[in-house]
Amino acid sequence: MLHRYSEVFRTLLGLVDLTWVALAWLAAYGLRFHAGIPAPLGVPPLSAYLYPLPLILPLFLVVFHAHGLYQARRMDSPLGEAGAVLRATAVAILLLAAATFFARGQSYSRLVIGLFSLLVPTLVIGCRSSVRFVLRQARRRGFNLRYVLLVGSGPLAESVITRIAGRPEAGLRILGVVADGALGGQVAGAKVIGGYGDLKSILRAHRVDQLIIALSRHEAERFEKVVVSLADEVVNVKIVPDLLHGYGLRSTVESLDGIPVIGLQETPLVGWPAVAKRGFDLVVATAALVVLSPLLAGIALAILVSSGRPVFYRQTRMGHDGRVFDMLKFRSMHRDAEASGLGWTRAGDPRRTRVGRILRRFDLDELPQLVNVVRGEMSLVGPRPERPAYIESFRREVPGYMLRHKVRAGMTGWAQVHGWRGDTSIQERIEHDLYYIQKWSLSLDLRILAMTLLRLGRHGHAQETAERD
Repeated sequence: MLHRYSEVFRTLLGLVDLTWVALAWLAAYGLRFHAGIPAPLGVPPLSAYLYPLPLILPLFLVVFHAHGLYQARRMDSPLGEAGAVLRATAVAILLLAAATFFARGQSYSRLVIGLFSLLVPTLVIGCRSSVRFVLRQARRRGFNLRYVLLVGSGPLAESVITRIAGRPEAGLRILGVVADGALGGQVAGAKVIGGYGDLKSILRAHRVDQLIIALSRHEAERFEKVVVSLADEVVNVKIVPDLLHGYGLRSTVESLDGIPVIGLQETPLVGWPAVAKRGFDLVVATAALVVLSPLLAGIALAILVSSGRPVFYRQTRMGHDGRVFDMLKFRSMHRDAEASGLGWTRAGDPRRTRVGRILRRFDLDELPQLVNVVRGEMSLVGPRPERPAYIESFRREVPGYMLRHKVRAGMTGWAQVHGWRGDTSIQERIEHDLYYIQKWSLSLDLRILAMTLLRLGRHGHAQETAERD
């Protein structure tokens, strides 16, 4: 019966939140003025701090509501709710501080407001965590359940069922699955109890609290029919968009003036993470150029003495967001190495110079790319850049190939440290590159750099294209 009183529960939860907010405000006043902290301007009466409560309580209620703290959060984690409370508190405190600026005849202690900003989330999160703990335990024992009917039988439906089954404390129970051609069978352990044509009769025969539509993209026609058939039903309908399959990167949802907009192929390398990665690249690459300057000068001199100019080899590559740039390398092959056309190098390739054989064996020919990193054209770690001429064929042959250009190209990468470099499977390289973009973190960059250093000199010959020389 508890499912019928969820609105009452949310109202009570709001009242409890307001109680804690009021107690936090009064406690902050008591700690500031009655806990032995010096008050050079004197101790104001308690009544002066009671007057703002009619402003503070509605303010926090509105902000908490705007941050979704009174929506159903069955599948949310405790950390997710705690984060929402912290964000809402920060917004409310900023608004409160702005309001006190315009207050006339009364100056409120900044220390009181500071203590209040610490006490509110502590008390609210503590209370909510206790309530959620009790609810989770009740749901595990079969109380306060919601019965779910799932429409669909593909990988998306399987994923939804698996996630619901993995969170018994959320109180969601799969009543059954509606799908054609599998009556009596199972989808991820959930029984198929009817076809799409049986949907309305199933809703009449069973108590269904939520109906989740999890149809694949290729079932768009079926999706429209299901939605139309539910137009005169009272069941709570939720739709899971098919974003879990077929796309190389993560998806996001944002609002366009109230209209939900789904973003595909997003990368975690935006905002502060992008700043952190760029800062790391700039500091490390600059330091490496300074420390390695004697080695770089010696290599340049060796190339100049053994095979003349040019010392460096420049080649157009495609990098971040499809922009092209000139990638630098020490020249390791004869000046006419490309006269016969493009191609992969071979073991003992006669086009290599004597110095070039040593440089390529230890990847020392790549060191000038530190300059590309400092200039922002490359990163220390990322997908290796390719020549535009190759990209035109790769993008036609390999689905998702261009997603690797969502980040800066790297001197080394996840694919390279796993042996997928040069004339190897382009499909494997792309899979490794997309994994790196999805899972990026500074710790992963450090791991790849360490693996790169350990691998130096271990490969017998560089599997690189001649134009990469």
